[in-house]
Amino acid sequence: MKALIHSALGLFASPLLAGLLGVLVVPVLVVPTAAQAAPEPLTEIRIAVPDLSAVATHSGGGLVDVVRDQQLFEKALAAEGIKIQWNFFKGAGPAINEAFANDQVDLAYLGDLAAIVGKSNGLDTRLLSATARDVKLYLGVLPGSGIKTLADLKGKRVGIFRGTAVQLSFDAALVSQGLSEKDFKVINLDFTASTSALVAKQIDATWGASNLTALRARGLVEIPLTTKDLDGAGSIQSVLVGSGAFVDAHPDIVKRLLKAQETAEQWVAQEANKDAYINLVSTLAGYPPVILQSDLGDENLGQLFQTRLDPAFLAKLDSSIKLASQQRLIRKPFSTAEWVQKDVVLSQNP
Repeated sequence: MKALIHSALGLFASPLLAGLLGVLVVPVLVVPTAAQAAPEPLTEIRIAVPDLSAVATHSGGGLVDVVRDQQLFEKALAAEGIKIQWNFFKGAGPAINEAFANDQVDLAYLGDLAAIVGKSNGLDTRLLSATARDVKLYLGVLPGSGIKTLADLKGKRVGIFRGTAVQLSFDAALVSQGLSEKDFKVINLDFTASTSALVAKQIDATWGASNLTALRARGLVEIPLTTKDLDGAGSIQSVLVGSGAFVDAHPDIVKRLLKAQETAEQWVAQEANKDAYINLVSTLAGYPPVILQSDLGDENLGQLFQTRLDPAFLAKLDSSIKLASQQRLIRKPFSTAEWVQKDVVLSQNP
């Protein structure tokens, strides 16, 4: 019986017989099966963003707030009736990576470490664009502590939001000074908890973003240094990544979204829009405008929010991946060459 079956299979594999019986074979080949059926039309795109706001409204800062406020993605896809679902995560990068793993996210704006951790842990994400580069971070300490340098913090309690770009930034800053996390008592606290703990004198310092300047203005913390004082060591890069399944299924949609994002980049780059940008983010985040005015006063926003995946940006990401591996923040190192969605972003770097 097996011989007869093999013989029959061999006949139907024969080009000659296929030609002779084409009227019988072709219909079988062209009729789609359920597995081959056309995919469901795209009706919604789910975008994840770390929530930086202190109020009921949501803010991701940077290009995210401009894209949302001007509805650039919505306008780019209006003809198709595709909706944009913005999902803001208080749990920041770690929560967004979990959402990726559960197929709840199509695209995400992330700081460098969270994006790196997700890729290293096996998430099929594709690097689509830069969204910010050389973002400045601050060391906040208790007033009158006498702490002026990172070395002065040895043995003291430091609040850090582990698993986020802030942790990688802190580690990079420490390495630049010949230090490591082992020199401190690092406590895992999210952004709000770390500043609250510092004000309550439950920790000695925290490494964080521009919200620390508001506490400094009220005399609650001192800021002895920033990443700029360390020649940029510890500055943050942020990116837009997409799930592999989404990018593979909708490359043209992704290109249109990137094009729309460039509109936000061009708007932010105009010096005349700087105050409008600061007011927008301050309103959405619930921060006093003075925070961003202090943080961005001497910044070139066109450079800060440049979206091209140029060699310099990719080199910094590769350095971050290497550092994350050395600090055992990831188990499996990789290179940006394995991560970049080349067919989508090739036009960025002619």
